Amino acid sequence: MSLTDAQRAVLEGWGRRRTTAQALAQRSRIVLECADGHSITEVSRRLRVTADTVRTWRRRFIERGLDGLSDEPRPGVPRKITDADVERVIVKTLEEKPKNATHWSTMSMAAATGMSQ
Repeated sequence: MSLTDAQRAVLEGWGRRRTTAQALAQRSRIVLECADGHSITEVSRRLRVTADTVRTWRRRFIERGLDGLSDEPRPGVPRKITDADVERVIVKTLEEKPKNATHWSTMSMAAATGMSQ
C-alpha cells in the first residue's frame, strides 16, 4: 500500500492533533503503519486492535482514500433540522441581539426562528 506525500501529511496530522476524534486518529495510525510495510498482524498487535479492524480500515482507505476513514451515516430517523437551519441559528446568535435582552435564550431563539427549543 502506498501513500502520496499529501495523504501522509494529512494522516500524520490527524494522528497527532488533540482535537481529532480518537476513532479517526486510530484509523490514521492504522493506515500509516500499513503504508510503512507492516503486516496486518503486526499492526494489530502494535496498535492493540483486532486484525479485522486493520483489514477494514486498510480496505476502506484503498477503495476511497482519506474519505474512506470517516464514519458513514448511521441508520435511523432522518434529521429534521437541516444544515441551513443550523447555520441560520448560528449566524443569528453571533450577529444579532434579541429585543430587550443581552443574549439569546433557547426560548427566544426558537420563537425568532420558528424552530423548537
